[in-house]
Amino acid sequence: MWRALAFLALLAIAAFGATWIADRPGTVTIVWNGYEVATSLAIALIGVLIAAIVIGFIWAVVRGIITLPEALVRGSKERRRAKGFSALSRGMVAVGSGDPLAARRHASDAERLLGAEPLALLLKAQAAQISGDREAAEHAFQRMVNDPETRVLGLRGLFVEARRREDDVAARAYASEAARLAPSVTWANEAVLEAQCADGDWSGAVETVERRASLGLIEKGLARRQRAVLLTAAAQTREAGEPEAATQRALDAVKLAPDLVPAACIAGRLLARRGDLRKAAKIVEAAWRANPHPDLAKVYLGLRVGDSVRDRLARAETLAKISTWHPEARLAMAQAALEAQEFGKAREALAPLLAERPTVRTCLAMAKIEEAEHGAGTGRAREWLAKAAHAPRDPMWIADGIASERWAPVSPVTGHLDAFVWKAPTELLEGPSSDDVTGDLVDKDDRSQPALAPALQGSEMPAPVPAPVAAPAKPAEPQPVNGAAMVSKPSAPATGPMAPGAVTPVVFPPPKGSDSTSENKARLVG
Repeated sequence: MWRALAFLALLAIAAFGATWIADRPGTVTIVWNGYEVATSLAIALIGVLIAAIVIGFIWAVVRGIITLPEALVRGSKERRRAKGFSALSRGMVAVGSGDPLAARRHASDAERLLGAEPLALLLKAQAAQISGDREAAEHAFQRMVNDPETRVLGLRGLFVEARRREDDVAARAYASEAARLAPSVTWANEAVLEAQCADGDWSGAVETVERRASLGLIEKGLARRQRAVLLTAAAQTREAGEPEAATQRALDAVKLAPDLVPAACIAGRLLARRGDLRKAAKIVEAAWRANPHPDLAKVYLGLRVGDSVRDRLARAETLAKISTWHPEARLAMAQAALEAQEFGKAREALAPLLAERPTVRTCLAMAKIEEAEHGAGTGRAREWLAKAAHAPRDPMWIADGIASERWAPVSPVTGHLDAFVWKAPTELLEGPSSDDVTGDLVDKDDRSQPALAPALQGSEMPAPVPAPVAAPAKPAEPQPVNGAAMVSKPSAPATGPMAPGAVTPVVFPPPKGSDSTSENKARLVG
């Protein structure tokens, strides 16, 4: 609409000009080289317009002839570039669909047509990767590194290739260089943080987390949590040799994450060791309110060395009141009451936990009560031990399918920070549907009994097992469970937080076959 209005306005102006010239006639005289030409003003203006059109046409022809070679070259380059990008597009589709032959063909065409185009180099590297030609892929990524525009992309490709050939030194070098060149690159920061955690460089890892938080790569809440985990790891490594430094780091971790159980446990132990019982109790109680945990109960009950069993029982009652009689509080209460020979109070504490399916620790606690009150090997104690063999497992520290008795700052599988969570493992073995203890001991195949001892190592209330049903010793090298919830344990690094001996994964052996059934029955009945 605006264009139509503009055209009408220009047309009105032209008509007004023509009318104005027609109303004011005049004569134009041109004298040149002895000739004199006289004409009207209107004819003179028309002649000037025609001459301008002719001159413009002649100039366009001359200019076209002059620039014809350049136009031909430019057209050829554009057609070549269009073909190159078409080959590049087809090559990317071939890489995505997993066609190595088509990918390599299109990559060669794109490189021939486009030259050192970054996307052509990337296509060539990816085509080599899906073809299994690692050497060609690394060569393409190295060419990217030599170009300032694609240096970070090339470093990432070299990092991936180094990881595939398990060259950790080269992978760390590539990630460090990429983080130096581009501090906001996420993958490089994560790789550097993972390497620092694997090496036990907790101070450097804290600096990396702080830098990522300052750049806005992670949320502030997540950064606080990760800093708390790293400070806890540093305190854990220094607890035995450098108690003062460990105490400071543990207190800093508690400030950042008051509900972090390992930090509260370390801080409570170290503060109690130097006599600051009030502060230690306050820290443990705060963590207990947020997350009742058996480690917290153990630290809280043992804050003061030399306390009587009555004092420990009173502390257990305090924990129970704080958490409104959480199941962990009832287990701690039962343990303290058992030590004080208050068998009735111990049974009263465990009674609500026996209403449904009691866990392994609950059954063992009841077995221990029966043994302490009536002697080892009694029928009730054997009954509870049999129930423990089929009972649901208690929560454990689990990260990426690996169950561990101890907390660790990183996952032994992926190396991710703060991967361990406190939860119950997935049940792989179903317990008996009836309460027929005699049938469990004599008539039924006790196939889940061998898994009892590994599941209960390091538990808060282990029960002494009589000779006929002695649990097997802990295997030197645990085997993973056949199931979706547990995965095979990878080889642990030689150094760092997951070195051999740092965290012992708790695994459950597969059920025994029919060849061992008779032997189990004989041991149980005997």
